[in-house]
Amino acid sequence: MMLFSRVHGLPVLTPGGADRLGTVRALTVDAASRTVTHVRVRRGRLRGEIVLALGAVEAAGPDGLVVRPPDGAPSGAPPHHDLLGSRVLTECGEERGTVLDAAFDPADGRIEAVLTTFGEVPGDRLLGLGDHALVVRSGRAHHL
Repeated sequence: MMLFSRVHGLPVLTPGGADRLGTVRALTVDAASRTVTHVRVRRGRLRGEIVLALGAVEAAGPDGLVVRPPDGAPSGAPPHHDLLGSRVLTECGEERGTVLDAAFDPADGRIEAVLTTFGEVPGDRLLGLGDHALVVRSGRAHHL
């Protein structure tokens, strides 16, 4: 497992360390599928950003990410909403704090847990992420 906070700022290299593409700026999350889908790489002040599908990551560790170099074609990345710092709301609109961090499996992108100011939310409770908030399923059992 890796934490979002530990990935942010890591160097992004091509295999063999031949080329440094930049540093990790952010991870894009698809809350509906509960996965990290893309890595956003800051190339420098004047060079902008590139977006790589998580599948381009060949290795991930505390010292950086090794990725297959981009082929120049647009990746078709979805819109990005920052998970870290997002408000957390239940599907009923109840406030559940703010996202502090998230744990994910770098091999498949699966989000295991989201750490909030109210405690830990299991990844299987994520419903959606937008500009306004991360929406999670409340932990209560619903009876008919």
